[in-house]
Amino acid sequence: MLAEQNTRYEEQSKGTIEQAAAAKHILVVDDDPEIREMLTNYLESENFRVSAVADSRAMSRVLNERPVDLVLLDMRLADEDGFEIMRQLGSPPEAPPIIIITGHRRDEVDRVVGLELGADDYITKPFSLRELLARVRAVLRRSGSTRQQSPGKKPKRYRFAGWELDMRMRRLSSPAGEATPLTAGEFNLLAAFLQSPQQILSREQLLAASRIHDEEVFDRSIDVQILRLRRKLEVSPSEPKLIVTERGAGYVFAAPVEVQ
Repeated sequence: MLAEQNTRYEEQSKGTIEQAAAAKHILVVDDDPEIREMLTNYLESENFRVSAVADSRAMSRVLNERPVDLVLLDMRLADEDGFEIMRQLGSPPEAPPIIIITGHRRDEVDRVVGLELGADDYITKPFSLRELLARVRAVLRRSGSTRQQSPGKKPKRYRFAGWELDMRMRRLSSPAGEATPLTAGEFNLLAAFLQSPQQILSREQLLAASRIHDEEVFDRSIDVQILRLRRKLEVSPSEPKLIVTERGAGYVFAAPVEVQ
């Protein structure tokens, strides 16, 4: 009987360890200790591993110690700029996905700038924990799907119409060899086009590929990003030759692309 109980205990312990190893790791960055404790307790009750820190220095320590699957970042920390922390986190595919937490529903600037810097989603205070959980799971599903669709060796650079996009350096060089600055949103969108040249991409596909927020209110943000890209890439943005509109269907990157 004792041996049977020990065997059952060992099997349960093994299952617990395996579940812990498989659990997604969420990093919470918020300077409010009550919010850190609330999010930690709730997310752990939903079988996530959670690290909760108050500033970018502690955030960096966690990121250096173990992999993080998602970051929940408060944009209004007392002594630090949330936008600067986003820049420290970097951009995909190296950086984990980010959900930004903003302080007020009318504070649109934080949301828009955060999304353009590469955030995957946002939520505003006060928020429902169930809504937060739904957003966390949705972002993790999208990021997991993106990784599954991009196995193997990743391209180092793309060349098109005299331009070159260096994926590691995140540098776009013009035909004259000059660096052309891109926002995180513009970079992700251009990379999405270059990965599927001469194919019609719908707004929904571009929203997912470029990691721009996919709620209906932000659907037209794709058109804004494309307009900005055209101004940087096209000889005549009003008569585009590279990023072409397919009415009722989406957009096509019309130039041939060389991958290295």
